[in-house]
Amino acid sequence: MVMKEIPRIDLHMHSTVSDGTDAPEEILVLVREAGIGLFALTDHDAVKGCLRIRGLLAPGDPLFLNGVEFSCRDGEGKYHILGYGYDPDSPHMRSVVEKGHRLRMEKIAARLDCLRTAFGFSFPEEEIRRLMSLDNPGKPHIGNLMVKYGYAGTMEQAIREYIDRAKVGSEYVRPGEAIEGILRSGGIPVLAHPPFGSGKESIRGIEMDRRLRRLMDFGLRGLEGFYSGFTPEISAEMLSLADKYGLYVTSGSDYHGKNKQVLLGGTHFDPTQRMPDGLRRFLEDVRLG
Repeated sequence: MVMKEIPRIDLHMHSTVSDGTDAPEEILVLVREAGIGLFALTDHDAVKGCLRIRGLLAPGDPLFLNGVEFSCRDGEGKYHILGYGYDPDSPHMRSVVEKGHRLRMEKIAARLDCLRTAFGFSFPEEEIRRLMSLDNPGKPHIGNLMVKYGYAGTMEQAIREYIDRAKVGSEYVRPGEAIEGILRSGGIPVLAHPPFGSGKESIRGIEMDRRLRRLMDFGLRGLEGFYSGFTPEISAEMLSLADKYGLYVTSGSDYHGKNKQVLLGGTHFDPTQRMPDGLRRFLEDVRLG
């Protein structure tokens, strides 16, 4: 894409189609109000929200990229893989989305069962039916339900002290599967918040370099260089790695509405400063349509 000037960019946000609190339609309104010039919706294991936003875009609206985020795990660890500019009707994308959704629903049911048997936490049947009827329920949904019924003081406490201790199935979308599905759908696979694989885990230095090279063997094309949770030092390390390996760079907040204390557009990328080469190339190469 050709741009006369660098816009405010936020390429990582979640709606009610996964674990955010704003509907896709509300996300579009908030993006307009925030003056963001380029955005992507990256719901977990879902493309439905992107289709809804695309159907509402009007002349003069911010530029929009189809986005998605897959939670992946293999024998080496846990990874969050973002996909951008893919064809949402591609059977390759649909296949990974359907697998991710199936595994997500199985884990939700397993977590509810474990909370009941291990801690004695139970919920009315109508609450369970409502939860399981959501597009892609996640840990924040269970956490908010626990707060509602007095089992925890906050969603964060519920996740930290109970939900993360609930045993669930070991099957995940593997990083190679997610990357291949994105590539075969015409998209660009990007590693989300690279140092943060799971929870408070922080991967830096030699281990970060090794992990990145391993994912590149699967076809990874980029990494998130600007992120709401990065310090300037972490961002500088990510940009250095992108330069070292010729990777694309993206910029995202990981906005979840009320489920996370992150501001829409809060990526720490300053559009008045020099644009990193990896971000410039990403904007040139990614597909808007």
